[in-house]
Amino acid sequence: MRPTSSDEPPGLLGDDTAPNPSEASLAALGSCLAVGLHANAVHRGWIVNKLELQLEGDLNITAVWGNRRRQREAGRLTDVRVKVDMECEGIPQSEIDALVTHVKKWSPVANTFTRTGQS
Repeated sequence: MRPTSSDEPPGLLGDDTAPNPSEASLAALGSCLAVGLHANAVHRGWIVNKLELQLEGDLNITAVWGNRRRQREAGRLTDVRVKVDMECEGIPQSEIDALVTHVKKWSPVANTFTRTGQS
């Protein structure tokens, strides 16, 4: 594994010189989805002309400082939103949308976040 940098914004006592761990988590999810979309499209014989993903999530950091009253809201990404802009030569948008749904369902990283504690 290659070394990576991580930092926090000044509000969390960092210098904002690199992605924070939550941003890195979103990047990992985006990378996994992008690889899955591309691999599945190629497997189907599709020519991918465009593949862009935008990810964002809400993060409640009130519990970061050990505020016991906020333990139920312990810092974690919630309401993660993924926007996929994918164009494949001659493939209707409905089929691309179905592929996106399939890849989101079977993404190892997505399942790591959403299926914790389940077997």
